[in-house]
Amino acid sequence: MKIIAAGSVTALAFTLQACVPAGGGGGLASTGESATPATISQADKAEGAKAHPQLVAEFGGKVTGPQAAYVENVGKTIAVQSGLGNARSDFTVTLLNSPVNNAFAIPGGYVYVTRQLTALMNNEAQLAAVLGHEVGHVAARHSAKRQEAASRNQLLGALGSILSGVLLGDNAFGRLGQQVFSQGSQLLTLKYSRSQELEADDLGIAYLKRAGYDPRAMANVLESLARQNALDAQLRGTTNQVPEWASTHPDPASRVRDALATAGSGAAGITNRDGFLANVDGLLYGDDPKQGIIDGSDFVHPVLRFAFEAPNGFYMVNGTRAVSINGQSGKAQFSSGDLSGGMDQYIKNVFAGLTDSNQTRITPASIERTTVNGIPAAYSVARVQTSNGQVDVTVFAYDFGGGKAYHFVTITQAGQAGVFNPMFKSFHRISAEQAGNIKPRVLDVVTVKPGDTVQSLARQMAYTNGQLERFLVLNALQADSTLQAGQKVKIIRY
Repeated sequence: MKIIAAGSVTALAFTLQACVPAGGGGGLASTGESATPATISQADKAEGAKAHPQLVAEFGGKVTGPQAAYVENVGKTIAVQSGLGNARSDFTVTLLNSPVNNAFAIPGGYVYVTRQLTALMNNEAQLAAVLGHEVGHVAARHSAKRQEAASRNQLLGALGSILSGVLLGDNAFGRLGQQVFSQGSQLLTLKYSRSQELEADDLGIAYLKRAGYDPRAMANVLESLARQNALDAQLRGTTNQVPEWASTHPDPASRVRDALATAGSGAAGITNRDGFLANVDGLLYGDDPKQGIIDGSDFVHPVLRFAFEAPNGFYMVNGTRAVSINGQSGKAQFSSGDLSGGMDQYIKNVFAGLTDSNQTRITPASIERTTVNGIPAAYSVARVQTSNGQVDVTVFAYDFGGGKAYHFVTITQAGQAGVFNPMFKSFHRISAEQAGNIKPRVLDVVTVKPGDTVQSLARQMAYTNGQLERFLVLNALQADSTLQAGQKVKIIRY
């Protein structure tokens, strides 16, 4: 979490299962060779150039150096296959410093992939497949159709203006998490249809073939994403392997089958596994300490020097602007803002950004003062009537000094706000020594030695839970896979 502003999250998106809307511009509308490509229009270039800085900022900034240059080269190679641009120079490809699995493309030839998703891949063809899928959304003009649907449903625009509050509507308990939490933007990610996702898969496969890559890479990376979803659910202690907001999308298993069928039984081509692994070796993995780190139930920010603990049974997701805390009995968001006008006014300002199902602003009845671990704090609870019953919305804020405040916004069923009390009480400052002990995780490509097994290598993973499962998914291996001496595998280390 890179603290920027209180209560604002940009509507962006999740990869492959649900992608950021891509705009305008023509291109190959189908995989048929008869489709007529169109160049990127000046209007699209202007729109993309305007949105680009915002998107980069939302996803933690861009990675620079040799790793980013490699991704840029692969991205331009696959993007130019779409016919949207006349040359590689027509595209801007960015490796984003984000710990979530994301990839997207926007009008004007702008293509993005996060370092986390890149680390999940196992060869260059898979990287090209992911970026090709996103460009496929642009080529098929899916966002134009999606924007029309969004307008009909009174949703925000496709490149997603800032969400100013929480809509507590018919599905109030779940909607807070949908619209405010989890890396920004699951609100709009529901609107790519099943057919659009499959069409983008097909277009990506066509681009792979034209570029000389193994077209089976699309199915391979979809399978890895499905396994990662399942592992995430397992580690969180939930049974839902597909996020609720992605429920309209084709199930991963069927997409894998369809992608393999589209690739063809005799498919072949370049994968460049060794080259890919050499270029991603040392890539930052998971949270960047500059944005805070989630370690089990703890969130620690070594730069801003604070920490807190999520309640038992809850899991956290670290976004660029906020941290979301999710569980069966409630949802919460942790963010910050400038403190001017005192704590009472700060809490009123946070509530002012929240609206109920009738777009009526939520007003707290009273504001209470307290102290948490030596930090001045204040809080207020507002009860809101929804069509599904009453819910309690709580704002708990801390005066951190220097004109800076931090706060939680939580939502629970009426009378259950206390489930977050342990979290509220856990917020505390950390010392310079404690901050200095926070180390990032990185991806380390190693060569298998004689006698190494998946089990022995998995024990080197920098996690206290799920070491074997994480290792297997990261390397697209099975528990009974036999490793060969000289083989390259990925391990996550501190």
